[in-house]
Amino acid sequence: MALPLVKSAAACTDFTRTVQPYISQLNHLPQHIYQSTTDLHALSELYLNTNPLISAFAFSLALVPIVLIISEVNKNYSQIDRVWSLLPTLYNLHYVAYAHAKGLPTQRLDSLAIISIVWSTRLTYNYWRKGGYQVGSEDYRWQIVKDYVNNPVVFFLFNVVFISLAQSLLLFSVTMPTYVLLLAAPITKAQAPDIVFTQVLLGCVFFAYTADQQQWDFHAAKHSYQQNAKVPPASRYNAADLDRGFNTRGLWSLSRHPNFLAEQSVWVTLYIWSCWATGTNYHWAGLGAAAYLCLFQASTWLTELITAGKYPEYKLYQKRVGKFVPSLWGEGMPDANANAAAKKEK
Repeated sequence: MALPLVKSAAACTDFTRTVQPYISQLNHLPQHIYQSTTDLHALSELYLNTNPLISAFAFSLALVPIVLIISEVNKNYSQIDRVWSLLPTLYNLHYVAYAHAKGLPTQRLDSLAIISIVWSTRLTYNYWRKGGYQVGSEDYRWQIVKDYVNNPVVFFLFNVVFISLAQSLLLFSVTMPTYVLLLAAPITKAQAPDIVFTQVLLGCVFFAYTADQQQWDFHAAKHSYQQNAKVPPASRYNAADLDRGFNTRGLWSLSRHPNFLAEQSVWVTLYIWSCWATGTNYHWAGLGAAAYLCLFQASTWLTELITAGKYPEYKLYQKRVGKFVPSLWGEGMPDANANAAAKKEK
């Protein structure tokens, strides 16, 4: 049996009943897949007879050697970055497809599938327009980390353990609450709060899109200004804003990383949704969201360390504006034009 027999919503979060009994399926899954490669019916039966969490986990493990080999051959360590916006939605769609195939109620999961596609569309589009899919494109931070390590053996191990393995598992783990929602589907019917959760998730995606667009508009204006020393006519930014070098208007006046705030909120909200659906305060599937928050803390620290080294006013920005959540006591950044005028008077 691929799914556990659970009689209560809370039981859907019992790791010893819903996950642990199926871990052994990993041992024979590669062999079964190999034996069924030429038989679509056998593959279909294998898919249905394998616990969906285990099959998703197995897929995330199978990606590791592929990503590792490509990154080492090309010496480009942004391979996971290229699928970052796609894998969580792939896992969510997998759970939804499995629920449909098993004849489970899918109203809640279908809503989540739509939201996941919207989330992927927004993040993939933003990554594409910044050149992320161009040949040779790589996150600038990997080169900085590589230079800091300055040891090919150590960096290779870092690639194996973190870049290839940990990140692949992370993108699987943030969707673990969807497995819990799948298990709860026959027990708890979709209700009004489910609509609230879908609206919050869509709101997070829209918030992230707005932040991305504001950042894109700022850097487009900054690039034009650097090219011809003139502020674009339709720009909302003035010369002093662009001379500062980083965006402090719109959502970026309230949070130093509003897009990151929204991105983290998506997976935290999904986890909270699974808690509500099962009537629990917390459960094991929240480990993915917790790990996601930890990753963003570390990556944002590195990003800001680099940015503060490039722009003199960024340290003031760090003091006055919250990293993710707006600070109730934050003063905000002073008007760039006022600063420029004060300097001229001096």
